[in-house]
This record gives sequence, structure tokens and C-alpha cells, in this order.
Amino acid sequence: MGGHEEEARARACLTAVVRPGDPWLGALLTEHGAARVWAALRERETPPPLGSEEEPIDEERALQRWRGWAHKSLTVDADALLARSAEAGVRFVAPGDPEWPGRLDERPGGRDCQGLWVRGHGDLRNLCLRSVGIVGARAASPYGEYVASELAHGLAERSFTVVSGGAYGIDGAAHRAAMTAGRTVAVLACGLDVDYPRGHAGLFTEVARHGALVSERPVGRTPRAPDFLIRNRLIAALTSGTVVVEAGRRSGALNTAAHADELHRVLMAVPGPVTSATSVGCHRLLKEGRAVCVTGVDDVVEQIAPLDELSTTGGPLPVQADLSAETARVLAVVGARGTGTAGVARASGEGLEQTMRSLGLLAAAGLVERCPTGWRRPLSGRP
Repeated sequence: MGGHEEEARARACLTAVVRPGDPWLGALLTEHGAARVWAALRERETPPPLGSEEEPIDEERALQRWRGWAHKSLTVDADALLARSAEAGVRFVAPGDPEWPGRLDERPGGRDCQGLWVRGHGDLRNLCLRSVGIVGARAASPYGEYVASELAHGLAERSFTVVSGGAYGIDGAAHRAAMTAGRTVAVLACGLDVDYPRGHAGLFTEVARHGALVSERPVGRTPRAPDFLIRNRLIAALTSGTVVVEAGRRSGALNTAAHADELHRVLMAVPGPVTSATSVGCHRLLKEGRAVCVTGVDDVVEQIAPLDELSTTGGPLPVQADLSAETARVLAVVGARGTGTAGVARASGEGLEQTMRSLGLLAAAGLVERCPTGWRRPLSGRP
């Protein structure tokens, strides 16, 4: 088994025993690699030592966590886990894979994400290259759902991927509207074979067709309350910026906003009626100067993308005369008929990673598009 494949397999197993976002595990993986850490757990060894820690850890509590992980690891069958995932149409994406979103590596403290389970036809890396998060209250008002729908539809029309959390209210409105004009990504707190909330089962099926479902939890896992807050950091990390449409005083959307702020991503908020309890959180973000006030698609686009990069008609990015030589070679071999990524790499003479990067940039510019057989030039009459 190759080194990367062994690492990815170990990371997939770790998602079954460790709650996402554990900083100590992240440090262990960075220093020793997932294969060694997983082997140490399975053999009931002591945790590998860390050469240097930015912050001291409570060794006794860490050892308690380690022993709990080691006990759980004995119940994990890697082959069975990957087989069940494949049957559910779910794939595992690890750091270093062509589909891995590089933005996740920008989180403070390095990589605290063991890997991502993905379901859907969209390539996650490419989907997230040009993306905006839209979040808000589950118990949304008609005003909030209308604004979320208008923003999501307008952003999708301009070739932005809309990322949200798959919940009722603002999330659901954003996903549905985005799919009428483009692509969307739903970041869930459960296994991707679990429909939560159950009323969104049909929505999740459509999202998989128009983009991707993403989770740090393996198949079969139902969510617990802390999981929703943990997954919020992914919504902020995967996108260029986040729009809070509605948020009550203690809304989980404010947690997503805090992560966006921590990452120095663009944070925006929509004002609402001063009498609305579901806009109290938005007004607080604006009052404290943490978020920029946005009232429409143009405001969001102005914050996310430099004005000189945007088409005056509101369409995809225009053709740039200074395409890199590598990207120009990739574009030159993409024709009207679909060609798989590996085929494009062979024909262009570029490596797979460079080809994936170039295709993502070209897709964001509207110069190529996904199709059932791979990549092609946009059909006549389309941007």
C-alpha cells in the first residue's frame, strides 16, 4: 500500500473514533503522520511525543482521551467502513488529495481536520475556489428566507458556490435558491447516509446532484448538539466570506461568524427590522464593527471579489490575458466533448495536481464546466 493511501486510510479510521477539531490530535498528525498515530492506538501504545507545542497541554486529560480513542479503535474495521461508505456513494478526501480544499490548511494551528467525507457529483476543491457562506436562523422569518433566497440565487448566477449547513430556515432557503442557478455545498454534522433533519432528505439528494454534501463524521453517525458548532468552522473555512442573514441572540450562526472572523475572512450581515428577535445577532455584529452591512448581491460581490475581476454584466470572471502557461495548456486541450481529469492531464502534459488546480480556476472563470464524462467547454449560448 502506498504511503499516501495508507495515510488516507488511517485518517478515515480516525474520523470514527475522534471528534472533529481536536487540536492535540491535529498536532500529532502533523508531526508523526496518521498511519503511525493509528497504529499506536490499535496497539495500545502510549501517544507519540510532540517535539514542541505552541501551548502546553494537560497531559493527564490528554492521556484519558487517548485511552478512550484506543478503546474505540478496536471496533473499527477499515475495509468495512470504506465499503459501507462506497455503497452510500460517499468518498473520503484527505489532505494531499487533488480534491482537498486548500483553504482548510489556513486554519490557526494548522490542520485540525482529519479528513472529509464527501457525497455528490461536484469536485469539492473546485466548488470551494469561488464560494460564499450563507447562514442564519433555523426559525427564520419570511423576510429572512426571502433575502437568503435572493442572495443565493444572485451569487449562483455569478458563478459563486453557495455553502451552508443544510438546516431548516435560512440554510435550506439558500441551498434551494442556489440550485436554481448554479451550485451549492451543504456541510453536515452527521454521516452522509443520515438525513438530518429528516425533512431535508429530498433537498440533500438534490444538493448531491448540484454540488456536494460534506461531513467530518463517517457513515452511520447521527449528530449530537456539539457537532453542529464544530462543523460551523468548516463553513467559514471553506469559503471566501460568510453572510449572516438572520441570527438571534444565541444563534449558532454567530458561532460561524466568530470562526470567519478568526480566519480573517470577509464577514457580512444583513440588517433586519429593529423589532425582530431573529435579527438581534446581525445588528450586534454590525454595531460592534465585526461585520460589513450588505443588503443585496452587489454588496456581497463587492466584498468578496475585487471589482476589476468581475464582469460588468454580473457573469463569470472574464478571460484573463495573463493565464499561466500551465493553465493555458490545460484550457487548450479541453474540447466540446467531456474529457476526464486524468485525460486532460495526459493531453496537456501537466501533472494531476496542477491540472486540478487549473481546471478549478478555469471553471471559476466560466471557461470550462463539469459534465457527466468530465470537463468540457461551456455549451453554446451559455457563459
